[in-house]
Amino acid sequence: MQWNVPNILTIMRLLAAPGVPVMFLYFHRPWADWAALTLFLLAAITDWFDGYLARAWNQQSHFGAAMDPIADKAMVVIALVVITGYSGMNPWLILPATLILFREVFVSGLRESLGDRSTQLAVTRVAKWKTTTQMVAISVLFLGTGLAFVEHGRPPRVGETALPGGTTWADLATFAGLVLIWLAAGLTAWTGWDYFRKAMPFLRGPK
Repeated sequence: MQWNVPNILTIMRLLAAPGVPVMFLYFHRPWADWAALTLFLLAAITDWFDGYLARAWNQQSHFGAAMDPIADKAMVVIALVVITGYSGMNPWLILPATLILFREVFVSGLRESLGDRSTQLAVTRVAKWKTTTQMVAISVLFLGTGLAFVEHGRPPRVGETALPGGTTWADLATFAGLVLIWLAAGLTAWTGWDYFRKAMPFLRGPK
């Protein structure tokens, strides 16, 4: 591994992923929500910078190519688990979160089964949009849980995100986050099907 700036940023993002739930161990709410949101946002920003710097400085490496998607998946999966738990187990969040988690496991399994031919499942532009949408959605949802704790002393319950007459900032943030996470789930399903379609010719043949 080369110790250059892009790879260091990737490692920092990988370490930040388990740091999100740790925030809820060391801080009281809503400070834990703000700390988790800040850590997640900083890690998400490095996702853009490490790729940009690697290309600009010609510092692309096999380590970065392997660890970058792993760091992204770790961030999204761990943050979704935390968000789901602190959002009152809202089924409108659990459903898209389940779809996202299933896709990540499914595509990882596809790549592993293809072995040396996994390059056929290269990251597409839509997949990059998917990751960006996931990160924005999770950030907005963290904002919603923090605001809900400030306004109500608890996370929003099921049915409280339908924008009633007494809409609060927490309602707006949670509703926007749910819309975005469903959009991310749609992009996630699309890319998962696209990867499966590309892998089918190899899956049909002999080992």
